[in-house]
Amino acid sequence: MSMSDPIADFLTRIRNAQMAKMPVVSCPSSKIKIALSKVLEQEGYIDGYAVNEQQGKPIISLDLKYYEGKSVIEEIKRVSRPGLRNYKGKEDLPKNRAGLGISILTTNQGLMTEKQAKAAGIGGEILCTVF
Repeated sequence: MSMSDPIADFLTRIRNAQMAKMPVVSCPSSKIKIALSKVLEQEGYIDGYAVNEQQGKPIISLDLKYYEGKSVIEEIKRVSRPGLRNYKGKEDLPKNRAGLGISILTTNQGLMTEKQAKAAGIGGEILCTVF
């Protein structure tokens, strides 16, 4: 059976692993999951990621980040979903909790945060928010 929303599954695996205080979480890899992991690493929400092969299929492993016993990611939430896409123009990009969190967008120039998209003067589809 195929998954209808692999990005939501990826975010749920991260959320569940951090609630269980696991140091590493793994899931099937794809280009968008690698790009999401890269943005999370650049913004300091995870320690790193690696793509390995198991039984001939690519698997992505994320090294989760904790500070004083608490996970760095307080909340990670899917915004745009297959049944209800959420597109925003460059003027309408959201500001998260007074600039403390980030929104990750997919644009014609790749995945980036709302701050990077605003600086580049482009809009896109809001994939998720991270606090």
